[in-house]
Amino acid sequence: MFDGTTSKVSGFVTACQLYIRMKMKGAAVKEQIQCVLSYVQGRSADVWKENILEDLEGGLLEYKNIGEFLADIRNKFGGGDEESVKVAELRRIE
Repeated sequence: MFDGTTSKVSGFVTACQLYIRMKMKGAAVKEQIQCVLSYVQGRSADVWKENILEDLEGGLLEYKNIGEFLADIRNKFGGGDEESVKVAELRRIE
């Protein structure tokens, strides 16, 4: 579970990446995002999750891949500086 604690962002994102690679590789991006969101609860993360779900369901927000979504989690909850997030995105593209 992830409650928005800054020190837990990197571990949470890594765990999500591993799970998705192992169990959800062929799933649609929306399903992968919903899976990740099912492990987000508590503190400030609850409000953020509700807003994301509303925007996704309302068509106001769309992610091309799960990497974009996980990068947003890192940015929102402070789990990495902008440069390290960009490096991680480039590695995923390779």
